[in-house]
Formats: sequence, structure tokens, C-alpha cells
Amino acid sequence: MPELPEVEVVRRGVERWVVGRTFAGAEVLHPRAIRRHPAGAEDFSGRLAGRTVGSARRRGKYLWLPLGDEEALLAHLGMSGQLLVLAPGSPVERHLRVRLGFTDAGTELRFVDQRTFGHLMVVPLSDGVPEVIAHIAPDPLEDAFDEEWFFARLRSRRTGVKRALLDQSLISGVGNINADEALWRAGMHWAWPTETVPPAKSALLLESIRQVMREALAEGGTSFDSLYVNVNGESGYFDRALAVYGRRDEPCPRCGTPVHRDPFMNRSSYSCPRCQPRPRGARP
Repeated sequence: MPELPEVEVVRRGVERWVVGRTFAGAEVLHPRAIRRHPAGAEDFSGRLAGRTVGSARRRGKYLWLPLGDEEALLAHLGMSGQLLVLAPGSPVERHLRVRLGFTDAGTELRFVDQRTFGHLMVVPLSDGVPEVIAHIAPDPLEDAFDEEWFFARLRSRRTGVKRALLDQSLISGVGNINADEALWRAGMHWAWPTETVPPAKSALLLESIRQVMREALAEGGTSFDSLYVNVNGESGYFDRALAVYGRRDEPCPRCGTPVHRDPFMNRSSYSCPRCQPRPRGARP
């Protein structure tokens, strides 16, 4: 699934090509793409027609295009969603789900999604944020992110630190890849009990998360899956710089110890047994 850096790369591309333009409407080619817009395809297209895109915003893995002060077009890419900016006459993608046109007859915005876990919807705004994602915490690259609140809430949990990082109500945008890479940089095992994390270690972990995200952004995102691309259809390159994620049995870049893989929440956790020793009292 695309993580925060990948979604931010897409947001920047959409911002460049779409902000200031007026929607002519939408052609919905697969109902699952708007399944969370209960009024259906005709209403979805009608709510967009004649509306001008004011900006392109993001929180965690969600991005949205405000359509004035009261509503926005909200997008979640899911496992394989792509937002592509293309000329109207370009060949149609096999998994094209929604085509969004503009009144200026220039490039169009296409939502392509092979696995159909992503979705688009028109939603009301509350204080500039879509109401349906108001429960999601700010992400660590937002100005609204409150470090002291995060540190206090982290220590109040009774869980492993990686599980806490994946909780979008605590900190948004941290996915499996970024969590493993940040924990390696901070020298923390993924099962470290949150209530025992010292303040200095919490601060180091947060800075490590930000470093990983910024470096991934600089490389255009992480492209393990060829389905992740930016609005021009290009892949990112941060996967080439990963220290532990997906590197089972390869030497740790810091100490040379083979990287270990553990099952974790139907996924995997990668860590260095030497640099990230399992702490006493670690949760399974």
C-alpha cells in the first residue's frame, strides 16, 4: 500500500496540474471506485461539475481537493490506486475506474485501480478537513502535528511501539515500511512496550520517522510494487536505500548482522537482532 511519501508525491503532482481548474464532470467506469459515495455515479459527477479546485491537500494517506469551503473530492489510493494526469486522447488504461474532465479541455485526471481497494468520494469539510477523516491524527510532516501530545499518548498506550505507530489515531501516514526503517535508525525493537519508552528515545524515534519520510519524498517514493506511480506514471527509487525492510538475511548496513524477519499483524517486521535487541518485557 502507498505510504505517506508516495501519497505526498501524488499530491504535489495533482497540485501542479489540477489546482485552479474547473471540473466538467466525471465518467464512472466501475462502481467500486465510488462505493463510499452512496448517492451514486450521477450524483458524484453532478457534485463535481462546475466546481473549481482550490488546492491539493493531504493528511496521512488521504488526499483531497477542496471545492470551496464546504466540500472536497477525497481520494484514498488503497493498495493499487493511481491518479494520472493525461491528455484526453491518450490510450485508456486497462483498469481505468473514473475519468475526471475539465472545462478547459486540457489534460484530464484519471483514477486507475487494479485491485479496486481505493476510492473517490465527494464529502463535506469541517475546519478544512474532510469530516470522514476527522478522527485521523495529523502526520509528522504537518505543521499541526503536536509533538508533546504524541509523546504523552505513546507512553499511555499498553502495546508494542510498532503497533502504536500504525495506529492512525495516534500518528498518521506511518506504514509498515517506514515504521521498520525508522525503528532501525532509532535502534528500537518493534515490540518495545510503549509505556517504557524513555522521552529521549521517543524524540529520536519521531526524528527518525521524519528523516525516512523526507528521504523517501526526495526519491519520489518507494516502489516495491510497480503499481505505485506518480501522476506522470513514473516510479520512485527509495527502495534502493532501505536498510532492513525486505532485506531478510542480508547484512545490516550498520553492524553486518543478518537482518531478521518476524511475522507481524499478517505482515512482516524486519530488524537487526544486534542493533535492535528485543527488550525485556517486549510484547508478542
